Amino acid sequence: MTKEENNNFRDRLGTVDNDGKRVWVYPKKPVGKFYNKRKWVSYILLLMLFSAPFIKVNGNQLFLFNVLERKFSIFGFTFWPQDFYIMVIGIIICVLFIALFTVAFGRIFCGWICPQTIFMEMVFRRIEYWIEGDRGAQIRLDKQKWDSEKIRKKGLKWFVFFIVSFLIANIFLSYIVGSDHVLEMILNGPTKNLSTLISLIIFTAVFYFVFAWFREQVCIIACPYGRLQGVLLDEKTIVVAYDYKRGEAENGRAKFRKNENRTQSGNGDCIDCNQCVNVCPTGIDIRNGTQLECVNCTACIDACDFMMESVNLPKGLIRYASENEIAKKEKFVFTARMKGYTAVLVILIGLLSGLLFMRSDVEAKVLRLPGQLFEHKGINISNVYTYKIANKSNRDFDNVTIKLAHPNGTINLVGKTSIKILKEDMAQGTLFIEIPQASLKSDKTEIQLEIYNNNELIDQTKTNFMSPRSFN
Repeated sequence: MTKEENNNFRDRLGTVDNDGKRVWVYPKKPVGKFYNKRKWVSYILLLMLFSAPFIKVNGNQLFLFNVLERKFSIFGFTFWPQDFYIMVIGIIICVLFIALFTVAFGRIFCGWICPQTIFMEMVFRRIEYWIEGDRGAQIRLDKQKWDSEKIRKKGLKWFVFFIVSFLIANIFLSYIVGSDHVLEMILNGPTKNLSTLISLIIFTAVFYFVFAWFREQVCIIACPYGRLQGVLLDEKTIVVAYDYKRGEAENGRAKFRKNENRTQSGNGDCIDCNQCVNVCPTGIDIRNGTQLECVNCTACIDACDFMMESVNLPKGLIRYASENEIAKKEKFVFTARMKGYTAVLVILIGLLSGLLFMRSDVEAKVLRLPGQLFEHKGINISNVYTYKIANKSNRDFDNVTIKLAHPNGTINLVGKTSIKILKEDMAQGTLFIEIPQASLKSDKTEIQLEIYNNNELIDQTKTNFMSPRSFN
């Protein structure tokens, strides 16, 4: 094979042939210590994913992302649109944390933690192994005619895929509208929640499409994280790597021959068994080096270690290592770039902690009604305002009043004398503020308002009061 032919993998994706058609991937079921560890990590994460909507902390769902009502709950703490800046900082911290891990350890997030990988490899792929068999059996089944065996196996697989996708859609909905609301809709039946049922069917279809057909293409084509590898990875990053120095030696890789002394023959330790290719869920050959499609799932490590052990060669031909470790025998070092990411991450975590510590349970906003001027009422000047008071706490406020702290004046709520705000709810309305004209020294005066629940001060806010430019 010529050098040009040997490098043609760089010209196209591993799942696309020379004609531009998709190459269906039939990965062999992995076996080994890394796969066993990944299974335990996946089971724990799946348990957390499916149980989190039903865990309550202080009466709140552990995780809730209700974009419809603009209400979010993280670890039981409720966040409202007024806390959007906190959410932004939290998202930046998560992105930066993943970036730091990518710089140091490559795409380890994709192989061990990403929900797409966990569902695909640990749920849907295992269902496929259970029904259709391993790699060889799947290939033979797809090639055979549509007889009773193929119809039975394919139909069963697609049915189970649909049921699992529907279950995932319900869990996904629980994170959006709340588990209590989802359980209530289930008890009421589909006829009373037809629009929700349609939404569930749409989500189910999306999940079914992704895991039954699109599969690894999500990681290769749709997910932007894979594209970040070219920016974040360098020769010091630890990735799933093939030790080409050992595997190729002087004369390259060669098939295994019994009682062969590979040191004398000049052949590398790679016996060209292609097991690392057969187990790869994205259809690449790790021996070609770090590639866009690689998700660091470690399936090739387990396969290679098994083969090396079988032929009495040292394990670790494919392992977690950096380019510098393989080429120059350098150990892992915490680089200046990693230190920079860490410093920014620590600063942002400190900022987030401070904002969370200073975050109040109540947030009040009082703003002048747009387009409205002041009004003379005897010796007083009156302005009309709108107010919004968000109760972020887990208790009801049954007697909320707004008082003018400075300057002296009166506040009149429109249509009520006090305000009742339920827990995690918001009250809004209109009020008039009257201030004696003699107390106003300019046409725009900053006034301070205090919000009380009974006699408890729960928040303070400021706004502007408009008045005439000159006084008689």
